[in-house]
Amino acid sequence: MNETPRNKILFVDDESPFLDSIRRVLKNKSDIWEIDCVERGVDALLATVRTDYDVIVTDITMPGMSGFELLSRLREADRTRDTPVIVLTGNAEHNLKREALDLGATDLLTKPVHPADLISRLRSALRIKECQDHIKEHNRTLELKVQERTAELEASRLEIIWRLAKAAEFRDEETGNHVIRVGCYCRILSEKMNMPRDFTETLFLASPLHDIGKIGIPDSILLKPQDLTPEERRVMEKHCEYGAEILLGRPHGLMIYSGRQDPDRMTAGLSDHNPVIEMAARIALHHHERWDGTGYPHRIKNTGIPISARIVSLADVYDALSSKRPYKDALEPDQAFRIICEGSGTQFDPEICRTFEENIDEIRSVQEELSG
Repeated sequence: MNETPRNKILFVDDESPFLDSIRRVLKNKSDIWEIDCVERGVDALLATVRTDYDVIVTDITMPGMSGFELLSRLREADRTRDTPVIVLTGNAEHNLKREALDLGATDLLTKPVHPADLISRLRSALRIKECQDHIKEHNRTLELKVQERTAELEASRLEIIWRLAKAAEFRDEETGNHVIRVGCYCRILSEKMNMPRDFTETLFLASPLHDIGKIGIPDSILLKPQDLTPEERRVMEKHCEYGAEILLGRPHGLMIYSGRQDPDRMTAGLSDHNPVIEMAARIALHHHERWDGTGYPHRIKNTGIPISARIVSLADVYDALSSKRPYKDALEPDQAFRIICEGSGTQFDPEICRTFEENIDEIRSVQEELSG
């Protein structure tokens, strides 16, 4: 049969006779209370490291570490921050009583201590400790539930993102795992460029949505095996703005660019503070811009193009070159690699190209694993 654990109480006082009297007074409570006694504040701190006390009772005036210093140290430590502390004071020590309360004392007990008062105050402090423990346990349970629910919501959100990305991908007949590979390439490039971890993870989630705007392109253009006419090309290029519109839920007319050195203005403040959707919208809008400024839809150049879109641009083109599409056969990986390298400084950011070249083996490993 399991026994109910005894409450642990620590007394701190430099007077041995006082501590002896405490032991005698509380001897008949030994079945429910476990009493420890120390004569120095430093010993009390050491004791709290070894044992979780339910109540601590300390005198104020002690040599070495005073009761006030002990109380302050107890309140600073995570282990004892909420432990009830009863401070022993003399009748004339009114100022000390106020200071003790200011430092976080739970209760005050005046010397000489009457046994009935001591037991009553200890019981009260133990009830406080019991309530605190109950609240902490309740909060821990709630926190776990919140974490579980948050994880479920995050998983659902990621599921929606991937399904949305695949919806656009299915418009092309032979793209396979294109959006998944692009996401993996982007994560490799971002990590090797020492981008912040949050940025890298957000890029990994957002990049598969780069072509979501193709949902708005007619099949007659999207799946046309021959070269597009100039008019058809202009319609195809609209997929960038369509993508931003789909992701932001706002008319793409709001994103018309007026200040050509500040591309963020087109999407700033329109994402409802969702970092993945915000980045995905920027990528969708800008992933066909070129380093030399000859891309579309806004002919932004160099670092005026968001870094996320610059990374996706290279990853997307490399995988597109290596993949079969309705209008072309897949190139050999070495040929696709050379085309990317030749585009450094014109189509692609030179730094991203260098990172791509230095890590092509890892990228090809992912490409082979996710082929099909």
